[in-house]
Amino acid sequence: MAAASPFVEVEVEDRVVKVTNPERVYFPEIGATKLDLLEYYLSVGDGIVNALFERPCMLHRFPKGLAGEKVHQKRIPKGAPDWVETVELHFPRYNRTADELCVTSLASVAWAVQMSTVEFHPWNSRRSDTEKPDEWRIDLDPGPECDWATVQRVAGVVHEVLDELGATGFPKTSGGSGLHVYVRVPPALGFADVRRAAHAFAREVERRAPDDVTTAWWRKDRDPAHLFIDYNQNTRDHTIASAYSVRGVPNAQVSTPVAWDEVADCEPGDFTIATVPARYAAIGDLHATIDEHPFDLGPLLEWAERDEAEGVGAEAETPHGSA
Repeated sequence: MAAASPFVEVEVEDRVVKVTNPERVYFPEIGATKLDLLEYYLSVGDGIVNALFERPCMLHRFPKGLAGEKVHQKRIPKGAPDWVETVELHFPRYNRTADELCVTSLASVAWAVQMSTVEFHPWNSRRSDTEKPDEWRIDLDPGPECDWATVQRVAGVVHEVLDELGATGFPKTSGGSGLHVYVRVPPALGFADVRRAAHAFAREVERRAPDDVTTAWWRKDRDPAHLFIDYNQNTRDHTIASAYSVRGVPNAQVSTPVAWDEVADCEPGDFTIATVPARYAAIGDLHATIDEHPFDLGPLLEWAERDEAEGVGAEAETPHGSA
């Protein structure tokens, strides 16, 4: 008979989470273990719960750590305790449903880490109406020859346009080489309209920074030194790593909220599971007030109508995700 896996029990809120193989190394480059990963998420508890709260959430799991297979998991893994909440989603393309994790407590985050989750990728809508996004996501995605300085410059243009619109943007590093900016919106429009508004915004940034930015959807049409504003991240079932999500990269970078005045001086590698806990303890969650700043997308939809009248058509939407 095989020996039982080693484990520790961790008390999280009013739950006890059994963590098996706590000393398994998940990030070989820095020697960080599964337990180190859990302790990181506990250190940013309010922030990660705020980022994921009541959103359908895809899990990026690494059962053997980064050295092993990566699993993209929509359906909640089997064996979940009855206190771990889910939300049922319908995927029209294949007429299937999936019960996805729906975080309502830090204990459910801890359980997901026990199930080998490294990255959390939530929808931009909540379970009260999963078809009505309440988050507009601006994804600054650098091409293969685009440097971080370009990302910083474009972020400045994004901030300028948001200010002119009267929208409050909440930036964060992507955890990779890019930057994300989130804007809370009233959950009144469907995904197609939010994407259409996001595309109109991206075109305006491209007009102001044509030497740095592209909105060309097809990779073959992009200059590799340009930054792509990926408006399609607002399409149904498209997800990106949440604020405070660790990324599956060797140095365990974290997608970390930053203040606008930090963007010009920070580097993506500044934010890892080794550095973010102390930062969080000192300044708290920079996205804590995002719900207090909703922005009506009406002006951007007017921009979209203007552009379309001038013959600037929107590309076809990518298809709904499969289950």
